[in-house]
Amino acid sequence: MSEIQGLINAINKFRDDRNWGKHHNPKDLAISISIEAAELLEDFQWVSSEEAVKANHENIKEEIADVLIYSFMFCSELGLDVKEIVEEKMVKNGRKYPVGQ
Repeated sequence: MSEIQGLINAINKFRDDRNWGKHHNPKDLAISISIEAAELLEDFQWVSSEEAVKANHENIKEEIADVLIYSFMFCSELGLDVKEIVEEKMVKNGRKYPVGQ
């Protein structure tokens, strides 16, 4: 089992232990990803990137974790292999944006 799959399994166990699975359908997970990403953006609002990171480092870590947790649950719900879809997208991006362009 990959490290990513082990992490997904731990996330799903945490969810299942609390009986939250009924709330984690693709629509609601997509909404949650967007909300958590917006919360991450709040840390950067009205300040420079450097100021935001210095002032909000811990919260930034927590918001990124929330985005990743919901994203991993979303992939799990749809039966998507995280490593595979990221690698496929990188290949596609490599064709779209070749080095030196």
